Amino acid sequence: MTEQATNYDDVKQYRLDPEREQELVNTAGECTFIWANKAGHPIGVITAYVPAKGKIWMTATKERVRIKAIARDGRSSIVITSKGTPMGGGKCVTYKGHTVIHEDEETKHWMYNLLAQGMAAEGRQDEGNQFTSGLDPDMFVRFLDTPERIVLEFTPEMSIPFDGDKMAQGTAQAYAEFAKQDAAKSGS
Repeated sequence: MTEQATNYDDVKQYRLDPEREQELVNTAGECTFIWANKAGHPIGVITAYVPAKGKIWMTATKERVRIKAIARDGRSSIVITSKGTPMGGGKCVTYKGHTVIHEDEETKHWMYNLLAQGMAAEGRQDEGNQFTSGLDPDMFVRFLDTPERIVLEFTPEMSIPFDGDKMAQGTAQAYAEFAKQDAAKSGS
């Protein structure tokens, strides 16, 4: 048993496999979007997103402080968790990257429609969610389609994936080894 398997000091061995990471990105639907304010403090919000073309796409209105911050400095991060997904809790990925702002109608309508379709599908799977249950995609797009709304395109540059299922398996193996060691000590 390695030292890594007997404590949680180094969790690199518990990385989310690339296929599971993609599954997480494709199913979560919400992320924490993080940027830096003028003073350099990181701050974030939970927001809906759409994964497409290897990017994470979000929307907000122009007056949001995050839009002004991203216009100043596109460096940003996103955290996605598996909590509330069919994958079960304990999996997450953090991305470091850059965000750009889009105001053109073509990009806005493309993204709004993707988001609306995804949220409508989510509503069919999660009828307890009053916001998405019975959501009409066309009506949702009408609510989004205002002159003040923009689209954010986040490009990941580095990832920190974590798989709690792997950690649980490693922990169970370590517990079994600890029990053997303890039994051997008390038998001496």
